Amino acid sequence: MSEKETILTVEGLKKLEEELNILKTVKRREVAERIKQAIDFGDISENSEYEDAKNEQAFIEGRILTLEKKLRNAKVIDDTEVNTETVSLGSKVKLKDLEFGDEFEYVIVGSMEADPEKNKISNESPVGKAIIGQKVGSVVDVEVPAGTIQYKILEISR
Repeated sequence: MSEKETILTVEGLKKLEEELNILKTVKRREVAERIKQAIDFGDISENSEYEDAKNEQAFIEGRILTLEKKLRNAKVIDDTEVNTETVSLGSKVKLKDLEFGDEFEYVIVGSMEADPEKNKISNESPVGKAIIGQKVGSVVDVEVPAGTIQYKILEISR
């Protein structure tokens, strides 16, 4: 079975590489020191510090494996290749809510980088799915739990 491709922007790739580096160099060392100190306390069968450190170690190792897999299967979106005619991965899109008149600006990214608080939405999100492939002036319906929202695409940029 082939592994799922991870779509990343250049910024997202750097962020994951930095996290991986910190986990491998800093966090591994810190947790190993915590385990060593916990063992020094004596009986590890009833040692909560030891258990906590071992659980953290397992989490860190799992995260390292996940990041390595994601980076191995990464497809990086080159900003210069982003099409400004239609919405695609890497596009910056300005939308208008047709019911309330509010305007929003989002960058369409892969699910690994999605961060709605920073206006980065996934191509797999309801809004992302609805606007991918659309052109400026298009009106799209987005199904949300509260019903249907209509957005008009005002602008597409890099």
